Amino acid sequence: MQQWQWAKRWWTALACVGSIGAVGVSALWATPVAAQEKVKFNLSWLPQGSTGGVLVAINKGFYREAGLDVSAVVGHGGQRTVNEVDQGLFDFGYGDPISVMLNRAQGGKTVMVGSVNVAWPGAICYLVKPGRTIAKPADLKGLTMGGGGASPLQNIVPAWLKANGLPPTSVKLLRLDPSTINPSFLQGRVDLTECWEGANLPVLRSLAAKQGREIGMLRYRDFGLDMVGNGLVTTETMIKQKPDVVRRFVQATYRGYAWLREHPEESAAVIASQYPMLDKQVMLEQVKQINGLEGDAETKGHKPGWLPVPRMEATAKFVREAFNLPATLKATDIYTNQFVE
Repeated sequence: MQQWQWAKRWWTALACVGSIGAVGVSALWATPVAAQEKVKFNLSWLPQGSTGGVLVAINKGFYREAGLDVSAVVGHGGQRTVNEVDQGLFDFGYGDPISVMLNRAQGGKTVMVGSVNVAWPGAICYLVKPGRTIAKPADLKGLTMGGGGASPLQNIVPAWLKANGLPPTSVKLLRLDPSTINPSFLQGRVDLTECWEGANLPVLRSLAAKQGREIGMLRYRDFGLDMVGNGLVTTETMIKQKPDVVRRFVQATYRGYAWLREHPEESAAVIASQYPMLDKQVMLEQVKQINGLEGDAETKGHKPGWLPVPRMEATAKFVREAFNLPATLKATDIYTNQFVE
């Protein structure tokens, strides 16, 4: 069986087993304690390094010590996760500014209450080939890129190309079923694919390495995309009605991410041990990558999770332009630092 087929079956099996979302992850990680506040967290995808701080905080009892009984539930992508938080299906979720702004543009009331990656973790990945050099956005001209129909890349890539002085149509974007993106890319049917540090990038590199191939990437942030990445999302209602729960959850979560930074190998082992089909080395690479995105010069001197104000302003500006959102949707609408300061 080819590696991409194995991976597809594994990821599909996990995603399709509804019980792993509501029962599997919760049962493995949550520790019910009497009189504790129950909290549901949407992982936005399958267990991986990007949400490792939450998983570690559950496993190490950090939430329990904060009086919280937290269950982590498998999600189905950033936008759906944020919308489900807005609908009250979850108390918190792993989301990003784009999803929050799109949610609010439709009347939602979601808010970011802390960052996990203060810089955008997205990149454009390609297979390294003899005689082909891809070192800057202009080198992408004429290539095809596969992505999900609802993926933000359908708007991000054209806006990013334009910001780099290139026609927005320089890269041909194809709308693919998510289950076909990796095989299409690894088999060469598309030249480029979206990849995310702390998430699918190590997976892609592992799959390519088993075929004797190498993955290269252009990171958006290295070419002008100054956006905040993912973080913790909740709702205005939660903040208003249960501010103490929000604060305890946020603080315990960053204890988890601190432990992840200090013990990357042990953290990867803790997470991977719960899922025998997970590749521990891939998990470790995800953990290391997410650890490298949690802070930078702009957040120096601030507590973990602090959302940098200038970058949030730049993020809101880019998203408004890329997605044609109203100018009335401000950066200050989509985040607060009150729970991390």
